[in-house]
Amino acid sequence: MRQWPALPRWPGWEEREGRVPAAGIRGEEVNDLTLLPCYSFVLGLCGTLDGKHLSYKQLPCLFQNLNLIPDYFTDENRVLKKDPQQDYHLEYAMENSTHTILAFSRELHTCDTNDKSITESTVRVIWAYHHKDMGEAGQNYHGSNRGTKSLRLLNPEREEVSSASLPYFDLTNKDVPVPDKDTTYWCQMFKIPVQHEKHHVTKVKPLIQKGHENLVHHILLYQCSSNLNDSVLDYGHECYHPNMPDSFLTCETVIFAWAIGGEGFTYPPHVGLSIGTAADPLFVLMEVHYDNPSETEGLIDNSGLRLIYTPVLRKYDAGVIEAGLWVSLFHNIPPGMPEFVSEGHCTLECLEEALGAERPAGIQVFAVLLHAHLAGRAIRMRHFHNGEEQKLLAYDDEFDFNFQEFQYLNEERTILPGDNLVTECHYSTVDRIRMTWGGLSTRNEMCLSYLLYYPRINLTRCASIPDIMEQLQFIGVKEIYRPVRTWPFIIKSPKQYKNLSFMDAMNKFKWSRSEGLSYNQLVLKLPVNVRCSKTDNAEWSIQGMTALPPEIERPYKTEPVICSSSSCLSCGLFLTLLCIVYITASTIGNTGPFV
Repeated sequence: MRQWPALPRWPGWEEREGRVPAAGIRGEEVNDLTLLPCYSFVLGLCGTLDGKHLSYKQLPCLFQNLNLIPDYFTDENRVLKKDPQQDYHLEYAMENSTHTILAFSRELHTCDTNDKSITESTVRVIWAYHHKDMGEAGQNYHGSNRGTKSLRLLNPEREEVSSASLPYFDLTNKDVPVPDKDTTYWCQMFKIPVQHEKHHVTKVKPLIQKGHENLVHHILLYQCSSNLNDSVLDYGHECYHPNMPDSFLTCETVIFAWAIGGEGFTYPPHVGLSIGTAADPLFVLMEVHYDNPSETEGLIDNSGLRLIYTPVLRKYDAGVIEAGLWVSLFHNIPPGMPEFVSEGHCTLECLEEALGAERPAGIQVFAVLLHAHLAGRAIRMRHFHNGEEQKLLAYDDEFDFNFQEFQYLNEERTILPGDNLVTECHYSTVDRIRMTWGGLSTRNEMCLSYLLYYPRINLTRCASIPDIMEQLQFIGVKEIYRPVRTWPFIIKSPKQYKNLSFMDAMNKFKWSRSEGLSYNQLVLKLPVNVRCSKTDNAEWSIQGMTALPPEIERPYKTEPVICSSSSCLSCGLFLTLLCIVYITASTIGNTGPFV
């Protein structure tokens, strides 16, 4: 087979690849997709022009006119239109009997109101094709040959050291019967096999059972007490269950997190996850979240993680800090809201105490995982130093529940004593008629950030919980029954809420959008209960204290973008995106249908 020439690599350019069969690229068939409003499209057609039709006459197909890769967009009514400002530029194209390559570029910010800026947020790419060329009769419908994929086009790539010869061990469930219910958290204890000398884990890969890609929503790996013995390894059990083993309660420190849509994670060359010493994990708990909304019966799962490690030590040990909103019913979102903002605080007080005691020079954050559930629309990790806001630590303004992975930072960020972090989550509940509660189900919500950093210190959780009583006062609650003997607790007065749980009372309240907006403004200013945890269930002294949230600018003011029109292609400094559509008949069906 012919070898295609290597693509030129210019500084600041990024590449992405997609694969579909060679003949019959159906750019103009994009209108038959389930189109989304206000999307930007590139239509690529191969062959030579013969009157009004495109015929398939020459191989390879050589584009000599940049207009053969036109720039289209959809309006608010999902109608496909040609963009009067053409911002996509063909670099080259070629084809043989099995492959087609279209290489095109576009500036990240075009100043075109019909284009979406390309940022570090998630980008949803959709595609369609037909295996036959267009003929005199006109277009062929693509049928099921269409799909979508969420990507982070600007997620910086990492040079990966070959791990083919490195040892590894797998932590996988063994024939777990997934219950026929919406949400299951399954926990299984494992013992790290490397126990006698220090090693570094350099890469973690998800091992998701084939066909269960949508069933396994996330996997968390916790470090447990080193005082356990092998008897805890006998069986798994549902997490957060009244009858779960007591040993599970010793597992509080998150050492790795994977979520749906994510791929394997490779640590930077100077950092690794330490195993094999007395301070390192010996017993670990793997928590797998099964999302089974159709309540399918008879599912058996064997998913898990593969940890690749090396005896060649890196300079630093990696740590993980869970930041954001402590998962509880005190986090709640009214129904019918097009936007509602929740904030979780990694407070100045917690960081001052933990960093001041263990690492006054600060820690270096190199990757962040932003986590929410189905109502999530955008997440930002805001960073403040001595009260002054810094550049966003991480963000995703196009959050996709089905695509959550660690984002490598372009530059490592130092977190110092005196800093504070705010995880800001934006939700939409326009399609819901009842309150959305913080909780474990994907129909509940979370607002979390997982920070990968070095060097490792004894801080595992830096989070907050908003005050619940002031939330209840908003809907008119005056008194609850004390002492609190039930959960959720019961309201005593006023009469309309008497003997209702606070959840029932919040659902009974008649929420309007204006009431929801006023409630949102109140919640963001409420005092918070500080969560500041160490390993082995220990706590920093600030744990449980009440703190006021910092006075910050709301809403967050995004940084102005520097964009260039298509007439400025000769400008010396601009970022460009290089996209490659690599088309091969051997990869049909690699991507599922877009519905």
